[in-house]
Amino acid sequence: MSDPEDVMFSAGVKAEQTRLGSRAQFEGRTWNTEITDDLRRFLGVIDTFFFATASADGRPYIQHRGGPPGFLKPIGTRTLAFADFAGNQQYISLGHLRENDRAHLFVLHFASQQRLKLWGRARIVENDLELMERLVDPAYPARPQRAIVFTIEAWDINCRQHIVPRYTEADIAPAVDQLARRIKELEEEVARLKGQ
Repeated sequence: MSDPEDVMFSAGVKAEQTRLGSRAQFEGRTWNTEITDDLRRFLGVIDTFFFATASADGRPYIQHRGGPPGFLKPIGTRTLAFADFAGNQQYISLGHLRENDRAHLFVLHFASQQRLKLWGRARIVENDLELMERLVDPAYPARPQRAIVFTIEAWDINCRQHIVPRYTEADIAPAVDQLARRIKELEEEVARLKGQ
């Protein structure tokens, strides 16, 4: 396995860190390479992330991936997987992975203002029914076509700065329901008082 620091920071990145004065804070630091309980809990609520790949000649591509909460599943101590649902049929990520297995997952959780970055290698898995049963939520209205298995080389959660909090409909539904009940109570009280 590669040194996680070398996976995250190329020679050019390290040179820029040195030039701009931040290199010392990263030297000797221990980087995450395995799935922790905290990471497992975090991934359990994630319903969206960005998947980056590059062609053999280094041309990058970033694709949004979405699904039910927890669809990016830990399946080993250093392995994640997700169902690849039918989409726009461009197959850019798939083509890149056939040429170059290096990949990156970028996960934003807007409600908690957390940013997770995972470096690793990804592979396409087709016709593995057992794996697909582990990955697919039958209640989710999408057509899974294959699995993408991602082996973690390094990961980091950092820098909440500039992540604007945003909430899903499911996040705010309990508060909206509570407000609706309270409005109904107040309307009934107003009607009762008007009737007196």
